[in-house]
Parts: sequence; C-alpha cells; structure tokens
Amino acid sequence: MRPPEATFDAIGTRWRITTPEPLADRVLARVHAVIDAYDRTWSRFRDDSVVAAMAREPGTYVLPDHAAALLDHYDVLAACTDGAVTPLVGRSLERLGYDAAYTLRPVGDPVPAAAPAAVSRDGHVLHVHEPVLLDVGAAGKGQLVDLVGDELLACGIGTHTVDAGGDVLHRGPTPLRVALQQPGHPTRAIGVVEVRDGAVCGSAVDRRTWGDGLHHVLDARTGAPVRDVVATWALAPTAMVADGLATALFLTDPDRLQARYAHTYVQLHADGHARYALALPGELCA
Repeated sequence: MRPPEATFDAIGTRWRITTPEPLADRVLARVHAVIDAYDRTWSRFRDDSVVAAMAREPGTYVLPDHAAALLDHYDVLAACTDGAVTPLVGRSLERLGYDAAYTLRPVGDPVPAAAPAAVSRDGHVLHVHEPVLLDVGAAGKGQLVDLVGDELLACGIGTHTVDAGGDVLHRGPTPLRVALQQPGHPTRAIGVVEVRDGAVCGSAVDRRTWGDGLHHVLDARTGAPVRDVVATWALAPTAMVADGLATALFLTDPDRLQARYAHTYVQLHADGHARYALALPGELCA
C-alpha cells in the first residue's frame, strides 16, 4: 500500500507531500499558511507582494528572517558564477515574456541584470536604492520546500517527503529513489539517485520554455537564456542549497561549486554528454 499523499497546486506548481499517516486538516492549514506567507513576500506574479512593491518604489524593506539565509546563498552563487546567478534578473525575464501576466510574448531584447549597487542589505533588511524587480526562482522554491518540511517537523511529523514540481526534500529512515527525467521526455529517465535525509532539485530548459530558444534559465550578465547545458540536478542537505546549485550548474564549472558546498550533481549538456560527481548516490544510464 502506498503511503498517504496530500496534493495541491500553489505558487504555480504541483505539490505532493507524502507522510506515514494522512495529514490532519490543521497541519495542512499550517502548510498552506507557510506557502502563502512566502508568496506574499517573494512573488513577482502578484501586485500585493513585497517584491512588487520594490519594483514600484525604492525604500527600506524588512523581510522575514529567512531572507537572510536566502540572500546569503545568492551572494555565494554570484561569486561562484562571476555574477551569472542573481535575483536581480527579473527585468530581463519580464522583457522576454515571462512576466506577471504569463504573456510569454517578448517585448524587447534581453537586458543584463540590475547592478548590485541597486540594493544593499543588513541581514534580512533590504535597502532598495532604485526600483528593481527581483526573481528568487533560482533558489526560493527550494527554500520554501525546506520551510514546509520544517513546519511538518514542528507538527511532530519527522518522516516526510515534500515534492514541489521536482524540488524534493526527504526525511526518514528509508532512502528515497528519484528518477532523473530526460529533458523533453517525461516518461524517460537518464538515471536514478537516492536521497537520504536531504534534498534533490533539478532544472531543465524544457520546464518553462516558450518562443524560439526562450526559457527561464538566464545568464544575468547578459539577460539571455543559456545554451550549452540543458538539464541539471543537485543533491544537498537542504532544498534551498540544492535548488540554487541546480541553477548555478548551468553557468559555471561544477568544481567551483564543489569547493563551496557539500553536494553531488549531474550536469547534462546540449550535445548529450553528462558530467557528474564521482560520489553521486545513484547511477546514470549508458
């Protein structure tokens, strides 16, 4: 018999939470409250979010405590990628058609991300010196998965799997086997990995794609979509770290990331060859 699952849609993706026993209504309500609070802070797809306010007006914005860890993570990823990964890339995504209305119609050429000097920070307090459109999609969904997992722990549910559109956090005595989907083929896998009290997150250029060569993974230095790498996966202790690394693997040599973070990875290139960590807890198909 399969363990109980709670499934729902939120922040534009499908969620699946698997637990030994069905989630009580009060627990599920707490999970939804965590997701809604995060969305009200970080979503660039709703007018009432803090991010939307930053895009309209400079000022000082006091963010939730978790923002410090997320933005610290982005600082390290920016250093590892020479500025290619940053949450300041929102304007280019918008110009390319991945906007708040999901028009998927470009209105101009890509533009580099806003200059780092546009914002400054004291922990979780952000000083916005000129209007900027943030997009924390490179690591934010992973952090939200972690926050949902922490809420389950607070409710006494120590064994659980949280899957938000392929960002997976697993805690429990038995490892979880996760297939690595071949880009463009939802029923095929290029390999399988095992997750033990940690997370695996993947990204691929076919996840959010539109137009001719347009997709959601951009090089912030140019604002244009990446071309050489087509899919990545990262396994790390937290989903926030794994999610950010999965994006950074499109944009830098994996050795630079391994020097800063404890993780394993798979990097699939457009010509079909794959690079992966020797300690990867799984296997790739020949």
